[in-house]
Amino acid sequence: MANLSSTDGKAPPMVSLDDLPSGTSVDFATLGGVLGAFAMIVTAMALGGSPGAFVDVPALLIVIGGSFLVTSISFSAVEVVRAQGVMLKTVLYNAQDPAAAADQVLLLAKQARRHGVLSLQRLLQNLEDHPFLYRALRLAVDGTPADQMEQVLHTEVQAMTARHTRAAGVLRRAGEVCPAMGLIGTLIGLVQMLGNLEDPESIGPAMAVALLTTFYGAILANMVFLPLAGKLERNSGVEALVRQLYALGAVSIARQENPRRLEILLNTLLPPDQRVGDFD
Repeated sequence: MANLSSTDGKAPPMVSLDDLPSGTSVDFATLGGVLGAFAMIVTAMALGGSPGAFVDVPALLIVIGGSFLVTSISFSAVEVVRAQGVMLKTVLYNAQDPAAAADQVLLLAKQARRHGVLSLQRLLQNLEDHPFLYRALRLAVDGTPADQMEQVLHTEVQAMTARHTRAAGVLRRAGEVCPAMGLIGTLIGLVQMLGNLEDPESIGPAMAVALLTTFYGAILANMVFLPLAGKLERNSGVEALVRQLYALGAVSIARQENPRRLEILLNTLLPPDQRVGDFD
């Protein structure tokens, strides 16, 4: 294994990590989609002349409170609470670019090939925003056997995917429950209305509950929970791909393989339009 210093006594140049996918950014597609959809609904209400007619506290309690409690039956309380934070992460998330990650992994592999695996130790302090890559390179620098590295990193990727799958499952379950709670609220409103036909003043509030619970359930399910569950699954897939690229690169570095072979392996994971071609 090569020393940290190059043959002329000088420390080898470090590769640039500026292009690594990192940092929290706003997903304007998600934010714009949700806000735009609600804006259109509110505009339609306002144009109708009576937006206040769409606000009913009993209907909100039935749909929102009922959906939360029924969803908690299928999951633990911790998972349901954690899913609330996951919804925010679909809007504010760590930018992931698999092609950029693959390019940087190749640069790291080239540095390790030219100057030795230990030369990557100087880079570890710059990887606070990339904890998975830090751990993967730390294993390689510490001389962990490649087969053991591969097993550890693969297990970590699987555990992350399982966590995201559970969170998306909570959102999908909430999306299924909301329309059902809306239907239950509709039945409650109809029963109240039919049971008080002799009192004309009670018909209006009961009808409001009957109609608005269905409205609230459809809104929450199709404009919030189900779309966010789909976006979470999409983001989870991208993050898992990036971590697989990091793991593949770190294992290849530990084995001191030719970066050309690593490029071939990376391209087997990347979509055709994102494949790297440093050695083409």
